[in-house]
Amino acid sequence: MAEISRAHVVDACRYFDSWVAFRLHAENVPGVQAAVLHEDDVVLSTAHGVSSVATDEPLTDRHLFRIASHSKTFTATAVMQLVERGVVRLDDTVVQWIPDLVESPISSVTVRELVSHAGGVIRDGRDGDFWQLYRSFPDRSELLRVAAADAAVLPRNERFKYSNIGFSLLGLVIEAASAQSYNDYVAEHIVGRLGLLNTGPEYVPSRAPEYAGGHSALSYADTRIPIDHVDTAAMAPATGFFSTASDLVQYTSAHFEHDERLVGDDAKRQMQHAEWDVGGTDTSYGLGFAIATIGDRRVLGHGGGYPGHITRTFFDPVDRLSVSVLTNAIDGPALAWATAAIRLIDLAAADQGGERRPSDELAPYCGRYASLWGVYDIVALGGRLYQLDPSVADPVMSPTRLEVIDDATLGIASTPGYGSRGERISYEFADDGSVASVRAGSGTTALPIDAFRDALQGRVRVGPGDPIRH
Repeated sequence: MAEISRAHVVDACRYFDSWVAFRLHAENVPGVQAAVLHEDDVVLSTAHGVSSVATDEPLTDRHLFRIASHSKTFTATAVMQLVERGVVRLDDTVVQWIPDLVESPISSVTVRELVSHAGGVIRDGRDGDFWQLYRSFPDRSELLRVAAADAAVLPRNERFKYSNIGFSLLGLVIEAASAQSYNDYVAEHIVGRLGLLNTGPEYVPSRAPEYAGGHSALSYADTRIPIDHVDTAAMAPATGFFSTASDLVQYTSAHFEHDERLVGDDAKRQMQHAEWDVGGTDTSYGLGFAIATIGDRRVLGHGGGYPGHITRTFFDPVDRLSVSVLTNAIDGPALAWATAAIRLIDLAAADQGGERRPSDELAPYCGRYASLWGVYDIVALGGRLYQLDPSVADPVMSPTRLEVIDDATLGIASTPGYGSRGERISYEFADDGSVASVRAGSGTTALPIDAFRDALQGRVRVGPGDPIRH
């Protein structure tokens, strides 16, 4: 895996911003907020689309999102802070901190088993319809009732068994060990310590206008319906947090190597060590963090699914890189888009052969072009030109590498499968230096996408001898 530089990240972010805006419309998602951090700097903080389909309010990078199971990373961090202080041990049993569970079948489950989803604990109880807002989220008494009666589903340490109930119980452990409410503890010792002004453990009604609206899915209806925000009560440690993409990448930077603002390196190594494979996937889970491999890059992070919001954050603690994508629909493709950002950064850094050129030399060729057959992008990444397809979910699935032949000509240096390797791409430029047209694969002419859209206006058909040209 090639080492990434700031220039690689900047190039990739410039294109990712354009790509995610295209995908937003292609996949009919109301809005997306995204951020990328490298080293200590937020390189990209962007938003596209609308906050609410009911009002058409433009989404901004300051709107607050419910980040749901990202909350587990904050809860796990709080637990490890208490472990570092010697107040809690990972091998403590749950009943040591929650005496109400003395008769519970999960009384002997340990803190470590809860944080790693190895306690065999039920996911959400037998009635999880609070996820559909049929009723309120469980309060403390209902949480304890579920834990006392229904919680034991599988034997401890049999396998990875995801549990929102288990992480909610960790909130009670934190309260007992710290003598603070869960919300107060994480607000002081995590959010406050990092100075995150747009992050918190639970819905804040006084900030209601700042929240991005939530929306239903298109898999069961032709239109999206707005979904209200609610308090998650005793389940805040599992799913209550709100944040922005920019705040999230800054938060995850505190989990980079040698950063001790929240916990020390020893605690981070424990949290980031794979405890369990997640069955049926190619991912694993540590202590509060999911672990995945994107290309050759090992990343950590978490996703979140809240009624109306789907979110995903990845970070690489070694190369000090973090990506967060937040969507405001229950079918939002946050995972795919966050993955795409990582892959674009790695493509920019990859050694693909050929000469690297300064970005300003490559800029005249770059753009989004359309023909009757579709859309393609010509992009400068890491000093090289690529032709990419924005109509697919993985923008680097089949990259075509291009090389400069002369001021108006590119060569197709490498391309997969049925591509036009060895052929030429020719440009026609307007008097102002902008691209008027491009003749590329199969010798077909494409126009800048806005010009192609204009040329389509008012047409009812395309026929022989009637080309679509501006």
